[in-house]
Amino acid sequence: MAAKARFLMLAVSTLVCLSAVAASAFDVPSVAFDEGFTPLFGDDNLVRSRDDRSVRLLLDRRSGSGFISSDYYLHGFFSASIKLPRDYTAGVVVAFYLSNGDMYEKTHDELDFEFLGSRWGAQWRVQTNVYGNGSTDHGREERYLLPFDPTLEAHRYSVLWAPTHVIFYIDDTPIREVIRHPDMGGDFPSKPMAVYATIWDGSTWATDNGKYKVNYKYAPFTSQFSDLALRGCRVDPALRVSRRHDGADDCGLLGLVTADYAVMTPQKRAAMRAFRARHMTYTVCYDAMRYAAGPFPECDNSDEEKASFSAWGESKTVVMRQRARGRRRGRRAGAKARAEVASS
Repeated sequence: MAAKARFLMLAVSTLVCLSAVAASAFDVPSVAFDEGFTPLFGDDNLVRSRDDRSVRLLLDRRSGSGFISSDYYLHGFFSASIKLPRDYTAGVVVAFYLSNGDMYEKTHDELDFEFLGSRWGAQWRVQTNVYGNGSTDHGREERYLLPFDPTLEAHRYSVLWAPTHVIFYIDDTPIREVIRHPDMGGDFPSKPMAVYATIWDGSTWATDNGKYKVNYKYAPFTSQFSDLALRGCRVDPALRVSRRHDGADDCGLLGLVTADYAVMTPQKRAAMRAFRARHMTYTVCYDAMRYAAGPFPECDNSDEEKASFSAWGESKTVVMRQRARGRRRGRRAGAKARAEVASS
């Protein structure tokens, strides 16, 4: 009973914190597609709305699709409202991210929202990544479930990238903060990046480590991006780092780091902790199997929190709840399928 009571209290506190933060949405104007972006690949699978304020990205047997910002940025706030594909989406990856991989092939930086598709009866998962200077071999990944169905309506996903820290937001609720630590060295993203949105076939890894593949019987898989926001310092990515930093204040860096979305208030920190306790399924900070030398310097670990994670970084409580829900959904989906067969 005590464990159940603590669970109910946590659920209530999560909803209260989420509501308090969501009530004060960030005032960041959106841009039309032509004002800030250009198609990247799969042109036939990139469908723009008549008013140019939203874009649908499709994945089918021929191709995925994607777009890229027209400019590179050195720090900023970047946001999009995203609606994910419905039904069976195993192997499908939808991504909204910053990267400079085209400019720095072996030393690229990256900040990601990756949405990983699901089989019948399971949920979409969200993964955030922080890579600096080509550090993908010791990447800083985290994964989460969502407290809503991301296929029913669009939800806002945002990245704040400042010289001192990074914050990932879902619907104006912070879900992850990475504070730059001196020992991170080049692992903290510091070179200009472009903003990307893509959908593609990630069958080799996206769903249960590649166990479930994309089934094109259910194609096309359609994602929708709207409310595209770009607030940052536009730069020439070929410039040297020192010259970029010299001119950073001319781009309103002070305004960026003092904006509401860049400041972690006690209320937002409480909302973040509640979200993570309720929905985070994996964090690199507790993955002792992958990183035996210990956690990354920026990890704010505690013995109490560590006890709720497995040695490979999975949350014991969240994953157990996820599996129980998955079994219930699987039974309901199976019953529905059998009923449809019986009635046909």
